[in-house]
Amino acid sequence: MRRFWLPLLAALLLPVALPASAQERVINVYNWTDYIDPAVIERFTRETGITVRYDVFDSLETLEAKLSAGRSGYDVVVPTSEPSFARLVRAGALRSLDRARLPNFAGQDPALLRQVASSDPGNAHGAIYLWGTIGMGLRPARIRALFPEAPLDSLDLLLRPENIRRIAGCGVAVMDSGIDVIPSVLHWLRRDPQGAGAEDLRAAEAALLAVRPSFRAIISSAAITDALATGEYCAVIGYSGDVVQAQARAREAGRGDDLTYVQPREGAQLWFDMLAIPADAPHPEDAHAFIDFLLRPEVMAAITNKVRYPNAVPASRASLSEEVARDPNIYPPPEAIARAFTVAAPPPAAERARSRVWSRVKAGR
Repeated sequence: MRRFWLPLLAALLLPVALPASAQERVINVYNWTDYIDPAVIERFTRETGITVRYDVFDSLETLEAKLSAGRSGYDVVVPTSEPSFARLVRAGALRSLDRARLPNFAGQDPALLRQVASSDPGNAHGAIYLWGTIGMGLRPARIRALFPEAPLDSLDLLLRPENIRRIAGCGVAVMDSGIDVIPSVLHWLRRDPQGAGAEDLRAAEAALLAVRPSFRAIISSAAITDALATGEYCAVIGYSGDVVQAQARAREAGRGDDLTYVQPREGAQLWFDMLAIPADAPHPEDAHAFIDFLLRPEVMAAITNKVRYPNAVPASRASLSEEVARDPNIYPPPEAIARAFTVAAPPPAAERARSRVWSRVKAGR
C-alpha cells in the first residue's frame, strides 16, 4: 500500500507546468498620451495581481488604423465618442460590455451618458473615461502686447486673417486633428458642424487656408501641451485639458501663470473619451475588471487631479483637490455647457473628403 501511495503523493507535489495565461495575468491598454495617473495603474496591479502593459497614441487616426487592421492585441482602448468610438461600434470592432462585471458603471452621470448614447445606443459598448471641450489656449499678456484690442473670447482671434496676422510673431499652433478642428471651424462659420457636403467643406477649407500662413505649426496635442508650458506659443487651438496641464507645468517651472483656456463665445465642441474593449480582446474578463476599477470615485478623482480633465462620476467630486474642483476650465459652468455642441461621425465618403481637406490645409495649398 505504501509503495502505491508514496509515488502518487510525490507526483501530486511536483510543480505543475501552467500555461502562460495562468502564470501571469496581463492586460494591454491603449490610451492617449499623458492621460492617466501612473499611481492608479500601480494600485490596480497591487490589488488584482494583473499586470498592465500600457501603450499610448496621440491622434484618433492612429488609434483607428491600429484597430481597423484587427488583432491589435489590446484589451482596453480609449476612443473619442465621435467619430472614432461611433465608427468602431458600427463596424462591430468593440465588444458589448457585461454590466454584471461593472458594478461601478451605475455611478456615472446619467445626463452625460445620454450625451454619448447617440454614438452608442443604450451605452452598450463604452463607459465614459474623461471629457472636455475644444477651444483656445492663450497667453493674454503677450497677445495684447501685439494686439491691444484682441478678441480673446472668440475664435475670431485665430480664424480671421487680419487678426491672426497681428499675433503670428508670438507663435500660433493648431492641433493636428481635422476630426476636431473642421467641425469647430464650421460652427464658427455659423454652419452645421456636422456639415460634410461639398459647399460646407469648401467653406471650411477656404477659412483655414486663409489663416494657414500664420500658423507656426500643426502638431499633436501632446506637443501642444509641452510647447505651451515652455512659452513657445502664445495661442493654440486644442483640447481643454491639454491647456490646463500646460498651465500646471508652467507654474511648476516658474514660468508664471499667464496662460489660460478659453471656450469661445461662439460655443465649444464637447467630446467624451470612452473606455471600450475591442471585439477580439485577448483578456476580456480582466479588461472588465480594469474598467470597473477606473470607475471607482476615488480612482477617477485621482486621475482628474493628475491630468486636469473632468470625469463623469459625480461621487468623485468629494475627492478632488480644491484647485481642480473650482476651476471652470476643468468643470465648465452650466452656461458654457449650454453653448457647447457635439458632433456625430459623417458618412465614410464625407469623412474621406474631410481628410483630404485637412491634408491640403496641413500642406498649405
